[in-house]
Amino acid sequence: MRARRAALVALLVTTTGAVALPQAHAADTPVQVDVDVRAGLATVGDAAVGVNHAVWDSELGTDAVADLLKGAGTQVMRYPGGSYSDIYHWKDNTAPGGYVAPNTDFDHFMAGVQRAGGQAMVIANYGTGTPQEAADWVRYANVEKKYGVTYWEIGNEIYGNGHYGASWEADDHPAKTPAEYATNLVEFSRAMKAVDPTIKIGAVLTTPGNWPDGIVAAGDAGTWNQVVLSIAAADIDFAILHWYPGGSSGPEALGKVAQASDITAMTRRLLDRYSPDRRIGIAVTEINTGYGQNTQPGALFAADVYGSLLENGVLSVDWWDVHNGVGTVSTVAGQTDYNDFGLLSSGTCTADGTVCEPAKNTPFGPYYGLSLVSKLARPGAQFVRAASSDPLVKVHAARQPNGDLAVLLTNEDPDAARTVALSYAGYSPAATAKVYSHGNGDTAIATSSGSGTSRTLPPYSLTVLVLHPTSTAAAPAAPGQPVASAVTARDATISWPAATGGTKYEVHRQVGARSEQWGETTGTSFTVHNLTAATTYTVNVITRDGAGRVSWASTPLTFTTGTPDPAACAVTFTDANDWGNGYVGSIDITNTGKEPVATWTLRFTWPTGWQQLNSGWNGDWAQSGSTVTVSNATAPLAPGATVNVGFVGSYQGPNVLPGLFTLNGKTCTTR
Repeated sequence: MRARRAALVALLVTTTGAVALPQAHAADTPVQVDVDVRAGLATVGDAAVGVNHAVWDSELGTDAVADLLKGAGTQVMRYPGGSYSDIYHWKDNTAPGGYVAPNTDFDHFMAGVQRAGGQAMVIANYGTGTPQEAADWVRYANVEKKYGVTYWEIGNEIYGNGHYGASWEADDHPAKTPAEYATNLVEFSRAMKAVDPTIKIGAVLTTPGNWPDGIVAAGDAGTWNQVVLSIAAADIDFAILHWYPGGSSGPEALGKVAQASDITAMTRRLLDRYSPDRRIGIAVTEINTGYGQNTQPGALFAADVYGSLLENGVLSVDWWDVHNGVGTVSTVAGQTDYNDFGLLSSGTCTADGTVCEPAKNTPFGPYYGLSLVSKLARPGAQFVRAASSDPLVKVHAARQPNGDLAVLLTNEDPDAARTVALSYAGYSPAATAKVYSHGNGDTAIATSSGSGTSRTLPPYSLTVLVLHPTSTAAAPAAPGQPVASAVTARDATISWPAATGGTKYEVHRQVGARSEQWGETTGTSFTVHNLTAATTYTVNVITRDGAGRVSWASTPLTFTTGTPDPAACAVTFTDANDWGNGYVGSIDITNTGKEPVATWTLRFTWPTGWQQLNSGWNGDWAQSGSTVTVSNATAPLAPGATVNVGFVGSYQGPNVLPGLFTLNGKTCTTR
């Protein structure tokens, strides 16, 4: 089901441009890995590492599967399974038009969840169900059976109901628009929360840079996300994203993980726009790779993408799926890959019977990737900033609730080992670390002990180091969530709730894998000057006591400076028409100065590496590297006058719009 649906969408979305592949690292040069615990990222909740179950899977809820998921550290299990969710009726365990395996009803599912020591995420049937049916499910689950199901999604991929052309999701509502979905979503949410007000409701959104994100269909007031949030933001608790980045090779598929931070940042900005006073969470409830699903590329992708999304504040990431079935068989990095989206083998064979998967429930590569991620993403752990000097060595790190530090290292070179030298800032590790590793073709995770500052990473391998601190002395408490105020193009004031046990606070800015101390104060606010216009900053605050002991980093604060106002020029940038992987950009340039501008050149830089200028008009357009210029020597700009220029651009990931423009070298106000 998943592979067929993904292929349908691929027909609708074409990609343009070349994929930049990582450059090889000199084999005799150690890779430098830096970890800075003062540069704190997101804190892990209780539903971080998740998987998808489906009612057509006869192994759903079995002891064997539950024990395997528990062994992988799985925290949440999603039910009843992708697009089946919009045809599934929980009371009689039926899915008209689909197949439901025996012993896959809700109680069997919950028995497996409880045995695995996890929790459930349930998808209410929006497509062919009703708010009353969903409310009855909440009552049965949480009032009658006391299962305590917190997370409830309303529908699966409802934007696939035909409204944008492609139709794979059942939807019996009279209109297929985002406004119809949002209006009914509010009814679902209120009916369900009337039964149990403690539950959290999720809304289906489109993933930035993925079809049909950015498209405004005929008759709609905006994109799917804009319309849904404008109506339903007050009645939801988290946004649902699905991400199948694809890729036809290891480097391409693994390189797509770089889009994770922009996907989460763009979604966060949108949620904050429609819900400025209440934070709405983000859950990526379906994800899988496009290459080597069952072999080491799948394991590497799983580890890196879970780490990337979780450190950026996603509350749950859920692999599609536990079992799926054999597809087109190939050899990847010397191993047989069955093109099976499942985490575990289904034990099935190809149609002609020539190739069969290993025994049922044999773990595939991504299973080990999730197992290693779960050693970082324990509830209460805080991800911290980490980086590598080699693009083929990925690194994620998290400080554990007991004070340990876990570091995940992946070597994405299929042919050569990497020697890494690790350094730590704000943390003093003991000399010996516990080491967990998984190499290409391995059928288990190896456990050993060794150095936490120097490692050799085999080709196509994953390694987790768990380091103990040299000191266990009590540290002061971390400050509360910082906030930014009075933000201009050059200045910002950072404030935070007071912490206990300290004598002063340090304010740190994250720069790459390191933190840069902006200053310190005995108060609970700090004003920073000389910032750069239209620049995003991430800041942590740390408590220090009289003995020099420091707290954990606060939850990070991210803010973006403005542009100069007044300035001699002003720019209004508009995404005028978007088709999912390209768009028409419209730019109004206004001379807000007192003197005419005889000739002019406007300059801006693409925020990402997957954006491209295709063509333009009303000026001479050019792109060099990531910098775009447009000039017109024949159209002088008088004071107060505005000229419009436009272009066609393409993108292969989240389309982050530029925010800083210069006219003849002078920074403009961005309106």
